[in-house]
Amino acid sequence: MKKKKNNKKIGVTAEEGADNLRKALKEASKPSKYKIVTGLKSKGGRPKTTVKERLAKIKFDLKVIEELAMLGMTDKQLADVLKVDVRTVDNWKKDAQFVSVLKKGKLIADNEIIKSLYKSGIGYEYEEVKQEGVKDEDGKIVTKTITKTKKHQAPVPASMIFWLKNRQGWVDKQDFGGFDDLTITVKLVD
Repeated sequence: MKKKKNNKKIGVTAEEGADNLRKALKEASKPSKYKIVTGLKSKGGRPKTTVKERLAKIKFDLKVIEELAMLGMTDKQLADVLKVDVRTVDNWKKDAQFVSVLKKGKLIADNEIIKSLYKSGIGYEYEEVKQEGVKDEDGKIVTKTITKTKKHQAPVPASMIFWLKNRQGWVDKQDFGGFDDLTITVKLVD
């Protein structure tokens, strides 16, 4: 062992380290004087409640959660509306019923967007309604004309491209290939 001038140890030799390890292993193999009890929970702390019970306390039910999810709210926005922390919403996601309601709401919203995107990509017919009124001298509407016109919305190319990229794996890449063995000869003329 190395010693400094004032007799303090600054290191341990390999033999001393091995002895210390043997002592620690011997000590660890002895039976503990403490009894280890498993499977019991502390009686202290807040009693366990379900997500439904906690939502009832803050005046919300699972139907409202589903409707908020249908509006396309993020977890942060949902937490803000419910006046809880976003981590609380994350904890609620451990409850199967809460997750099921949340997914159902998001799925309904996603399906509506898919329908609209598809409709926009192929074009659609719609009816335009115009209301016109004629006012008399006093400013009251005397006659009202309602005009209904059938119109066609042409397909939107951006919707088509978006659909093809996401559903068919389409990419905006042009591969001209075959230029590896291309020879270009330039002839200069005076």
